Amino acid sequence: MRRRRFFSCGLALLVLRSAASVLAADTLTPFDVARLKTVTAVALSPDGSRIAYLLGVPRRVPEEDDGPAWAELHVVGRDGASRGYVTGAVTAGDIAWAKDGSEIFFLAKRGKDENRCLYGIPADGGEARKVLCHGAEISAFSLAPDGKRLAFLAADEVPQKTRDLEKKGLNQQVYEESAKPVRIWIASLAEGAPKPRALEIAGSASELKWSPSGNLLAFALAPTSLVDDGYMRKRVTIADADSGKVLARVENPGKLGALSWSPDGKNLAYIAGADANDPSAGRLMAVAASGGAPRDLLPGYEGNAGKVAWRDSQTVIFAGAEGVETVLGEVSLARPGRSERRGGPILWDFDISGDGKTVAMVAHTAAHPPEVYRWAATDKEPRRLTTSNPWLSGKRLAPQEVVKFKARDGLALEGVLIRPLDEKKGERYPLILYVHGGPEGNQSNGWLTTYSEPGQVGAARGFAVFYPNYRGSTGRGVAFSKMGQGDPAGKEFDDLVDAVDSLVASGLADKAKVGITGGSYGGYATAWCTTRYSDRFAAGVMFVGISDLVSKAGTTDIPMEEAAVHAMRWPWEDWRLALERSPIFYADKSRTPVLILDGKEDPRVHPSQSLVFYRYMKMRSKAPVRLVLYPGEGHGNRNSAHQLDYNLRMMEWLEHYLKGPGGDPPKYEIEHEEKK
Repeated sequence: MRRRRFFSCGLALLVLRSAASVLAADTLTPFDVARLKTVTAVALSPDGSRIAYLLGVPRRVPEEDDGPAWAELHVVGRDGASRGYVTGAVTAGDIAWAKDGSEIFFLAKRGKDENRCLYGIPADGGEARKVLCHGAEISAFSLAPDGKRLAFLAADEVPQKTRDLEKKGLNQQVYEESAKPVRIWIASLAEGAPKPRALEIAGSASELKWSPSGNLLAFALAPTSLVDDGYMRKRVTIADADSGKVLARVENPGKLGALSWSPDGKNLAYIAGADANDPSAGRLMAVAASGGAPRDLLPGYEGNAGKVAWRDSQTVIFAGAEGVETVLGEVSLARPGRSERRGGPILWDFDISGDGKTVAMVAHTAAHPPEVYRWAATDKEPRRLTTSNPWLSGKRLAPQEVVKFKARDGLALEGVLIRPLDEKKGERYPLILYVHGGPEGNQSNGWLTTYSEPGQVGAARGFAVFYPNYRGSTGRGVAFSKMGQGDPAGKEFDDLVDAVDSLVASGLADKAKVGITGGSYGGYATAWCTTRYSDRFAAGVMFVGISDLVSKAGTTDIPMEEAAVHAMRWPWEDWRLALERSPIFYADKSRTPVLILDGKEDPRVHPSQSLVFYRYMKMRSKAPVRLVLYPGEGHGNRNSAHQLDYNLRMMEWLEHYLKGPGGDPPKYEIEHEEKK
């Protein structure tokens, strides 16, 4: 086989590993990715002068005990001067300013706390004080307009008797039935106040927002706390904060996203699906606080709204994904369908000042991960305030560009290409195709290098890396996002092969050296392309991916979502189709070496999907296969050590089969310490 060099070559392997260990110090490596700090959230002070933000700080591997990245609280001024408020071994979250700007509230589990509690820290810095603890984890909170009360989300406290029994081993779980609803609690912030009280509202709440002008609460309400109900059955609900009486309910179909009150409390803006089969909550809607028929503020919008706020009581601000770019736009309630949009870096999150004149943003570009930006009404473009990874300026990054291509049926598509670093004109290069999950995901022309995305690490090692937005992706309207429905692994994955052909035709990619990787639905694509399309791919790295549609429907925690917005049917309605669109059906045709990685506690794509794929490939394929399981991880790796291990293994596998000797897999032991 011209594409599979299955031979043993100890010298070539030694040369490959030696070269990898002495890569230029000015290029990005997996160890650099493992120390990237990332801004994850912002909260703008009421006067717009300062921005509180959360900074994700990975743990140092292997010097530090493993776990998810720390989340520090920092504050940056309009002049760009940043200061750490709560730093070190802390996991802060859900930041908000006091109404008068005197204090910053945040959630954290500190010291001897058994659960996440609410803390406050003076706006000018100082010691944080514990404001409120509950007998269960506080997941979110919202301050009342008078600043004297707050509403928060938490489950009921676990009785002491139950906790004592659990310590003695009686910790059995009754699958799904024992899931506790998330309730709304009202607490006074006064000294010596009584314990918080729960509102008697049936269901499980999320997206809690206190009206800025009264005693109303807006929230999303699902029948239970099960993930599938949260995906498909959440409804916009408005209730009285004292009595808990539900005053209005919007029967929004399908998925539901963020909510936001107008400053006068008369209207509510929210993000929702267009219908029950819409794969994404991406329509910008508004409804009166008294209820009634909601309005689509951007009818026919060929993008995907993801965040919403208000500039004033008549003007809604939204963040939207449009193709490979993002926008910060606005629309007037009086003129639905008309909006003025201003572009900039790739927008992730934003907050707006009380006077509507300043926006704080989390945004990223091809040159850096998410940072804090500030966009005042007088500015022509957003201004970057933070530099969380100053050492990145000493790294050479490969060129990045948007590439447009056509599918075999003529559909216009696009994606983002990172070219090989130090590319030589006229040469062909090995290609890594990275496939996003969902499939209702989207690749933007920003920072594309993470523990699971090869990005600049691949480019530094001589790969071209391409991120296609295949049919079914978001960012191009509802109709485009539905194009893959009812046809799993059909035209949607044909688009991936067409993307490769386009890059081969351009003269960049080597047709004999194409690898593919991705997680979740991208893992499904990897499994499919390394079996059904094995003749086109020389290596694959599958992460938390799907291999058997028949069992997937019976083991996932989102069966309703799977049927309503992906398969458009239950498996028993067409067993044959489910089987024939399963990668294991083509395992005997595979000649592609596959590395399979999965979280052992993944509830979304059960690890049995990886196990059965491994076993079938081991028994039926004619290519090397390896399975790596990560204890304690779910649908994606959260712990720093597992993220580093993943990145190292992914890059080693792709190098071994696309640039190296091929043959037997590299040794399974990995060196986790960087050689200086």
